[in-house]
Amino acid sequence: MGYFLLILSWGFFYFTHSFFASTKLKRILKVRWERGFKSYRLFYSLFSLLLFLAIMIQSILIPAQYFLPQKPLLTYLGYMIATFGTILMVRSSKQINLKSFLGIVSEPSNQKLVTTGLYSKIRHPLYIGLMMIFFGYVLVSAQYTALIHFICLVVYLPFGMYYEEKNLIDQYGEAYRTYQKNVPMIFPNWSKKKRA
Repeated sequence: MGYFLLILSWGFFYFTHSFFASTKLKRILKVRWERGFKSYRLFYSLFSLLLFLAIMIQSILIPAQYFLPQKPLLTYLGYMIATFGTILMVRSSKQINLKSFLGIVSEPSNQKLVTTGLYSKIRHPLYIGLMMIFFGYVLVSAQYTALIHFICLVVYLPFGMYYEEKNLIDQYGEAYRTYQKNVPMIFPNWSKKKRA
């Protein structure tokens, strides 16, 4: 029962993530809630954080059951993958306006599309970093709860990236469509030669 509720909690989390991030909802709220709309992103970030923490507490309360024997090699590998994922997230978040992303400050009207650094190799380095952290956690803990966290993330990511890209096309138009054609979504294409 605990695992089923955990899956439902992640489903609710990811549903609200896509729903509150949708361009259509933002347009409606901007018209109806013009003054308060500046706080919308910050409210959503705090709501997501609290919901995430609630899911983590929920998973801690589920009695530990292991699907893999805990071995030092797997633990070491898990820490390495999670560390690399963290580095990837930190490096890619440095290229975007994190305060604006979290809603601490208003998003500048002339915000430019980031296509340099890690974003010149893949379009979603933050998501890939997050996936690596979750997978590393699976190897370190070897628990069913960690496996559920990871599987729910992997199931949601294609939908999350699809809706995020729709929002980015709406925001940047043709510039983002060109970026989509030239830069892979997840797996970098190292064989591509740069045009002179």
